[in-house]
Amino acid sequence: MQFRINKLLTALLLGTAFFLQSCRQNGQVGQLKTEIDSTLWSVRMAESEMKRFPELWQFDHGRRLFFGYTQGLGAKAMLAMWQSTGDEKYYRYVYNWANSMVGPKGQIHLYAPKDYNLDFVNSGKILFDLYAHTGEPRFKMAIDSIMDLQLRQQPRTHQGGFWHKKIYPYQMWLDGLYMAGPFIARYAREFDEPEWTDEVIHQLILVGRQTYDSKTGLFYHAWNSNREQAWANPQTGCSPNFWGRSIGWYAMALVDVLDYIPEEHPRRGEVIKLLKKLSAGMLRWQDGRTGLWYQVVDQGQREGNYLESSVSAMMMYTYAKGYNKGYLGRKYLKAANEVLDGLIAHRIVANEDATISLTYCCAVSGLGGNPYRDGSFEYYVNERIRNNDGKATGPFILGCLELGR
Repeated sequence: MQFRINKLLTALLLGTAFFLQSCRQNGQVGQLKTEIDSTLWSVRMAESEMKRFPELWQFDHGRRLFFGYTQGLGAKAMLAMWQSTGDEKYYRYVYNWANSMVGPKGQIHLYAPKDYNLDFVNSGKILFDLYAHTGEPRFKMAIDSIMDLQLRQQPRTHQGGFWHKKIYPYQMWLDGLYMAGPFIARYAREFDEPEWTDEVIHQLILVGRQTYDSKTGLFYHAWNSNREQAWANPQTGCSPNFWGRSIGWYAMALVDVLDYIPEEHPRRGEVIKLLKKLSAGMLRWQDGRTGLWYQVVDQGQREGNYLESSVSAMMMYTYAKGYNKGYLGRKYLKAANEVLDGLIAHRIVANEDATISLTYCCAVSGLGGNPYRDGSFEYYVNERIRNNDGKATGPFILGCLELGR
C-alpha cells in the first residue's frame, strides 16, 4: 500500500514540478492561483508536522519541554504560516508552547544563561512577535533576560567574536551566527540600542573573514581562534571541511539580519556583499541533476556522501528570500525553484496518514566534545540520518512561503 501511494504521489509531484518548470521557462513566473495554490507545499509540510508533533515541544522528535533551538525554528516557521495565511491554528500551536515555557516573571523553563550557549538564543526570536501580539509583559521580560543574563556577558575571542558555547572556548561556529544574530539585530532595532546592530555586523563579518576559502567559494564549519583544538588547522584555525548545514545556517543568518539593519546603516552594504559572496559560492556546488547540495558540499563524488535535505532547504529559503528582498539576482530565484523541484522529486515521500515526509536529513553534527568529533569527511557522512528533522522541515516551510509554491 505504501509503495502504491508513493508511486502515485511521485507521479503527481513530478508532473507538478515539470509543469512549474515549463511555466518558468516560458516566463510565467507570477503567482499560480487556481488549483496549485490549494496545495501549497508550505501548507502540506506545516500540516504534516503538526499532525506528527501535536505539541510544539515534540517538534524535531522532542522528548521533553525545552527551549530548544530547533523548536524555535519550527515556531518561527509556524508564525510565518500564521502571518501568511491568517489561520489562527498556527499561532495557537506556537503560543501554547511559549505559554508553557515562559513564567509570569519572564523566567524561561530550563534556560541556563551562564552556559553561554548561543543555541539557547534562537527560540527567543519568537518572543518579539508574541509580545507584540499579546502585550504580555512576561515575553518582554524573557527577551531582556536573554540579553541581560547571557548576551551582554557572552565570552569572546580576542577578536571580539562570541564563543559558540562556554564549553567550546575560543570557537566560532557558523551555526551560532543564525542562533543569535537576528535576535540581537531585532532587539537593537525594537528597543533602540543601535550599538548592538554594530555588534551583529561585526560578528558576521569576522566569522566570514576567518572561515572563507577562496578556492572553493565556501565557508568552513568553524574557527578556533587560539588553534588549540585537534580539529583546527594549525595555520588558520579552521575546521577541515565544508559541512552543508553550517553554511545554510550562516546563509539564513545573513538574509534574516538584513530585516533589522536600517537602510541608512553605513555597513549594511557589507552584509549584502557577504550574502552575495556566500550565495555565489554555494551556487557553484549545487548538484546539476537534482538541484540539491551534498552533506560535505565540495566532495559529492566521494563514497558515502549524500544529497542532504536541511542544507538544501536552507539555501532554497535564502535564495528565494534574497531575491524577493532585492539582494540577489534572478538566477537565484531559478536556483531556489530547482531546489524545491529536487526535494519534491527526490526527498519528499507520502505517508499512509496523508502526511508527507522530508527524508535524508542529517540529525546533528558538531565538533569536539566527548566522544571527540574531528570534523573529518568520515565523521560528517556517518552521522545519523533521519526523516523530518526540524532543521530541514522548518526552512522547507519558510522557503516554500517565499516561493509561493
